[in-house]
Amino acid sequence: MVKPKKNTVKRVINRRAKYDYELDDSLVVGIQLSGPETKALRSNRAQLTGAYVALKDNELWLINAMISAVANGFVADIDQTRTRKLLAKRREIEQLKLSKQKNLSIVPLEFLTSGKYIKLRIAVGRGKKLYDKRQII
Repeated sequence: MVKPKKNTVKRVINRRAKYDYELDDSLVVGIQLSGPETKALRSNRAQLTGAYVALKDNELWLINAMISAVANGFVADIDQTRTRKLLAKRREIEQLKLSKQKNLSIVPLEFLTSGKYIKLRIAVGRGKKLYDKRQII
């Protein structure tokens, strides 16, 4: 008898974000990817260290996130750190724009690859000072 596959959630987590920022509320948004990038994310071949979210022309963009090609993939020529468009509702973008005016940063936390869609969890946060980081240690 064949057992059904469990729908496992694979995540690529930005562990540095919780150390560097005081995070407030988080938001799950979609991301616009190509085929090889989707396959690479499903096999956990990505890094969010040093990545950030920017607002340009009332759109969200993920900048400096590295998604490397799959080892046996036919396309090894993809740009690993290209800017990728994030898909969010207009109301959510307006809230993020207001928090950006308050000098808060928008930080990517993790890629969620559950089901057939790939999502990105982002959060609004304020950068910590050096003495705040020492207290955590």
